[in-house]
Amino acid sequence: MTKNDFAITPPMGWNSYDYYDTAVTEEQVKANADFMAKHLKAYGYEYIVVDIEWYSNDAATKRDKYQYIPFGDDEIDEYGRFIPSPTRFPSSKNGAGFKPLADYCHSLGLKFGIHIMRGIPRVAAERHLPVLGTDVTAADIADPSSICGWNPDMYGVRDCNEGQAYYDSLISMYADWGVDFIKCDDICDSWMYRDDNFSGWHETRMLHEAIMKSGREIVLSLSPGPAHIDKAFHYCDNANMWRITDDFWDKWELLKNMFWRCEMWQDHVKGGCFPDCDMLPIGMVGAGFNDERHSNFTMDEARTMMTLWCMFRSPLMIGAELTKLSDEDMGLLTNKTLLSFMEDGFKAHQVARDDNHAIWVTENAATGKKAIAVFNLSEEDIYLKDYLKEVDAAEFSIEGIEWIDIWTGETVSLSNNSDTVIKPHGVCALSN
Repeated sequence: MTKNDFAITPPMGWNSYDYYDTAVTEEQVKANADFMAKHLKAYGYEYIVVDIEWYSNDAATKRDKYQYIPFGDDEIDEYGRFIPSPTRFPSSKNGAGFKPLADYCHSLGLKFGIHIMRGIPRVAAERHLPVLGTDVTAADIADPSSICGWNPDMYGVRDCNEGQAYYDSLISMYADWGVDFIKCDDICDSWMYRDDNFSGWHETRMLHEAIMKSGREIVLSLSPGPAHIDKAFHYCDNANMWRITDDFWDKWELLKNMFWRCEMWQDHVKGGCFPDCDMLPIGMVGAGFNDERHSNFTMDEARTMMTLWCMFRSPLMIGAELTKLSDEDMGLLTNKTLLSFMEDGFKAHQVARDDNHAIWVTENAATGKKAIAVFNLSEEDIYLKDYLKEVDAAEFSIEGIEWIDIWTGETVSLSNNSDTVIKPHGVCALSN
């Protein structure tokens, strides 16, 4: 078993964070799973991921003061491992953990995932709870000098055999629950610790080793970014996904910024290893942040986002409440031609970029399938014909091919007389 076998293509699914923040419940997770199984599974979406603080009984009860309540009412077992809140996840009672909810997702033909924070609960160290399989306590392996700057729940874990035993016991419990995906936070980057002083580097390796020992194929996603390009091989060796940005939301300036981030990481995309552009804020988001809204992205901007994510082959995790997706939202998420570029064998790269435009191309050498995308990053209309010479300069053959607009389905001529207009913040994406 190798970790690259877990995700040959970029993982696709739903994550509760963008809509629910810390407040999602079992009933809401099931409703989203039901929707995915019925409407999105056929397009490749399969992961249902419960995001942050599922172990908190009082999550979101002081949202006017805290996103994450210090010294909150959290559920923990006798070995210092957080377990689900029974008030929010009733099926977890009596030691069942997330197994009943995972079983429910599996019964729908889906996969189940959870969010965790790097480290060991501070309360476990304070109570000197034993580390399973060792003769030490959480206080012995906890590193109080390694903390998260924005979440008060955890201490880092020391790089020692007993620390590895803690991670082994943690992942073993998750494997017993039937977890298929782990999003680990405060581990891909830290604004508090720089360079080799960050214990997230060895804790990433410890998580990977624990997953290998568990015998269960669990996708490991690292968060938040921006990931360190000089650590690319470290991420590739130990994880399946790693965030190349901080939290991504529905703001044009964040989307425009993703073009240079993707350019920086484009050579590190391969089976089992996927730089992650973060969740898709399409549809209704923000309810848990007291700001429920339909995505601020225009249709042109949303198409730009979907085109870039798919051509770059980023994981696709929907952040919205699935049951509130409109027909237009569904159209963005279920474009079969665009989603086909997520398949193994496609290799994409950015051939041009400045402040006003960017051009991406992708090709599957085995099948001959290829695509071109010209993105308008400016505030004025641009014309497709004015940018084709940059594709030619990249030695990407475009002549003698019938090109179809991925978003409209119309045939597009690439002759010098082409009058195809690309609207501000929009894209012309073509496939053969």
